[in-house]
Amino acid sequence: MGLLPPPVERLAEEFARFPGIGSKTAQRLAFHAVRLSAAHGLALSGAVADVVHEVASCPRCFFLSLRGELCAICGQPGRDQALICVVEDPGDVLAIERSGEYRGLYHVLGSALSPLDGVGPGEIHADELLHRAQEGGVQEVILATDSDIEGEATASYLHNRLESSGVRVTRLAHGLPVGGELAYADERTVARAFSGRQQF
Repeated sequence: MGLLPPPVERLAEEFARFPGIGSKTAQRLAFHAVRLSAAHGLALSGAVADVVHEVASCPRCFFLSLRGELCAICGQPGRDQALICVVEDPGDVLAIERSGEYRGLYHVLGSALSPLDGVGPGEIHADELLHRAQEGGVQEVILATDSDIEGEATASYLHNRLESSGVRVTRLAHGLPVGGELAYADERTVARAFSGRQQF
């Protein structure tokens, strides 16, 4: 039998499932949750339940949205329908939006190609991207995957898939460090990367 009550152990185990959260940090978070007032604890559990039951992927671009609805960006009038920026994660969308440089639409892959982790072409919404590029009105697809090995492989794969669509394919270039993640870049760096994008 462990030293901690089973509910605390279970909570720590759940926190440890989050990326970047080790066992010690997970335990600290569980201890913090124990100290919450009943109102705050119920608010936290309610927020998690709401995310599970009410949030899904946008049926058009796969960014976060309320279940069955377009996301706030796809539903926003005035966005440039001729541009699609392809990113790996929802956090990348937020990083680009903070830069204020981009006014087009997005396509969130959900991951980058990583055969060792079981992530193949079928898991990254590549077919849906090709369909969007071919349905008309799209003039440019900007590949904004991370500059690590997986991101570069994903960009190359998508470029090959998009070649026959007749759409201009570009890649973010200047300012993003090699191996860096887009979601953690500052606003000015992202803005420079957009203004300096190059033909793939």
